[in-house]
Amino acid sequence: MAMFSPENRNLSPEHQRIYALFEVWYTAVDFLACALFTTGSVLFFWKATETDALWCFLVGSLFFMLKPTIRLLRELKYLEMGKWQALADRERG
Repeated sequence: MAMFSPENRNLSPEHQRIYALFEVWYTAVDFLACALFTTGSVLFFWKATETDALWCFLVGSLFFMLKPTIRLLRELKYLEMGKWQALADRERG
């Protein structure tokens, strides 16, 4: 199984479930990052809220950094699932 291959999500019903779960997390993180950047941009219109704007950008950046982490964790989960499946296949004969 090649990492980051689109075919991995259809290897089994469990792979499909994992894919869907991680896509929900990925989308939620993406939405939060965009919301923080938009909020930060609006807050920069007023001098009194510049510090809040900077915090929004910092936290939004951390959310953007989390996105590839979620994808990598999904692929590592697929690899782990593949190893268990290989062991089960070996045991069966």
